[in-house]
Amino acid sequence: ASAWILLTSLCSLFFLHLSSDCGQPPLNTRIVGGQEAPAGSWPWQVSLQQSAHFCGGSLINNLWVLTAAHCVPSWSIYSLYLQGSNPNKVSRTVAQIIVHPDYNSVTSNNDIALLKLSSSVSFTSYISPVCLAASDSSFYSGVNSWVTGWGNVGEGVGLPSPQTLMEVEVPVVGNRLCYCDYSSEGITITDNMICAGLTEGGKDSCQGDSGGPMVSKQGGRWIQAGVVSFGVGCARPNIPGVYTRVSQYQNWVNSQITSNQPGFITFTSTGTNSDLSVSCTGLPPIPTPTPSKSTITRSLKKLQQRFCSLFS
Repeated sequence: ASAWILLTSLCSLFFLHLSSDCGQPPLNTRIVGGQEAPAGSWPWQVSLQQSAHFCGGSLINNLWVLTAAHCVPSWSIYSLYLQGSNPNKVSRTVAQIIVHPDYNSVTSNNDIALLKLSSSVSFTSYISPVCLAASDSSFYSGVNSWVTGWGNVGEGVGLPSPQTLMEVEVPVVGNRLCYCDYSSEGITITDNMICAGLTEGGKDSCQGDSGGPMVSKQGGRWIQAGVVSFGVGCARPNIPGVYTRVSQYQNWVNSQITSNQPGFITFTSTGTNSDLSVSCTGLPPIPTPTPSKSTITRSLKKLQQRFCSLFS
């Protein structure tokens, strides 16, 4: 009897994880060089404001927002507006700010922070959380991603009135290629970062988009891969935008949010990783793959799913 209870409990947990309400905006049927986002397309989008918008963020459950560490000096208490300037927005103040303990403002490594709202929000068609990329996710070069925000629409060019939320689609740029692109700028791209942009430039996040989400769609769910972090200028050729790699922080996020934890979903790239063939001066060698905890976890999930199917 105890074995049966354990098995059904595991199945319940497995399917509960998959049925999380994150990343499924009912009004979404799908910046620099971008276009206006239809109302309700990105219901997790947050605007951080102190008299005016200055950074973005993403709603990850009914009480917490994910943003960039460089957006949140610890002494500040912000007003947050969920889903921007529209009749369906709600506003909250920030009750608690948690900046990653290893954030480095010089290198922008670990540029991530959590904001606890003063009170929880109710989910609607216009307000709902995004899924987060789990630790065993892989984002190969070319994976389509979308970035949203109220930032500048060009270098030094502000978003014109009525300041509608903007969206732009850009492909992931592998870390090795991104490392090579930034080496001439004296900037190091670390494993805690993920890049996206076009070789020819023209589309990018920009000042004011910081802290906002970079998301990709998989199996009907939108999964946040990155947090807008930094760049050199905006939308320049061969200089992709740099984002904090969300999948590196699953353990940290879960250690801070101990109840009603966000929905972490594994994003799996298909095909071959073209980034492995990239080479340039100073680029570290490709590490030899070794069995990891994430690989074991993925195998256990598959085994668990097979067991559960026997009793469904």
